[in-house]
Amino acid sequence: MAIDIFEFAGEFLTETDKEVFKAAGWGRRAGFGNRPAILIVDVNYNFCGDRPEPILESIKRWRYSCGGVAWDRSIPAIIKILKSAREKRLPIIYTTNPRRKDGFDLGIWTLKSHRSEDQVDVQGHIGNEIVKEIAPEDSDLFIEKRKPSAFFGTPLMSHLSMMKADSLIIVGSTTSGCVRASAVDALSYDIKVTIPHEGVFDRGEASHKLALFDLQMKYVDVTDLDEVLDYLKKLPTGLFDEDFPPSAQAAKD
Repeated sequence: MAIDIFEFAGEFLTETDKEVFKAAGWGRRAGFGNRPAILIVDVNYNFCGDRPEPILESIKRWRYSCGGVAWDRSIPAIIKILKSAREKRLPIIYTTNPRRKDGFDLGIWTLKSHRSEDQVDVQGHIGNEIVKEIAPEDSDLFIEKRKPSAFFGTPLMSHLSMMKADSLIIVGSTTSGCVRASAVDALSYDIKVTIPHEGVFDRGEASHKLALFDLQMKYVDVTDLDEVLDYLKKLPTGLFDEDFPPSAQAAKD
């Protein structure tokens, strides 16, 4: 079911905030699309750490880590979405973001952290690998990105156009960073987006909840895992078989 976003983020909103958004008419439900792809944003060891543990412990070794919330809440939710999506043979798209060893392609992002010299970010490091619990399969699409949005400087929109996908279900990290940037860019391309709140995670609770509040108000639909799973269950199997060759191959296998 759709969540009450005002209650969900209520501890971080003033009463005036709530009144303003309601009076302005924001937050209407846009609805699911007819041909969804699944976009899994940066669920790698950099952002999850390599095991469930408190975030302050995890970031000692993985400076980007969101800690236990990734393992306790979001990865289990993503596993359920993946199971349903694979049964329907929907396109599944993963992103990660390896950097050159000299950090050049990180650009000015290096200016925002005192630990930008940490080696967890460079090409060939395990930090850039998708966690094995949800590792990509041969039929999945894989995109390396260099900036927050999965669309910026990547072939993602070309892939969606070729597959005739009209919508995305986005999960991953971080809610306020790469997930938000990808969702807003999707809107700019007139791609509908649904985000199950359990499937996204951040290193801060305020940034997580307020990012979802803002996204629900102005850009996309924020809902819960059960509603997404129910929607996927009702989709016809093999919807993309003619337009996404790996999907058709999976049916033969």
